[in-house]
Amino acid sequence: MINIRERLRREGLSAQMLLQVHDELVFEVPVAELEEVKPLVVEEMEGAIQLAVPIQVDVGAGRNWFEAH
Repeated sequence: MINIRERLRREGLSAQMLLQVHDELVFEVPVAELEEVKPLVVEEMEGAIQLAVPIQVDVGAGRNWFEAH
């Protein structure tokens, strides 16, 4: 999560991580940045640690939590 925050800042994106709920992260992302932020989050989360089994990250988007699922 720290790496995501740093990459968003370093790449000049205005998207912000708002909160973590169990195994989910919630972001506020301008529509214009959405297609750039989604793969960034997947890359950082799937590469956060090497395990014997791969980590799989799913991304959803919507105006609210219901739409994102």
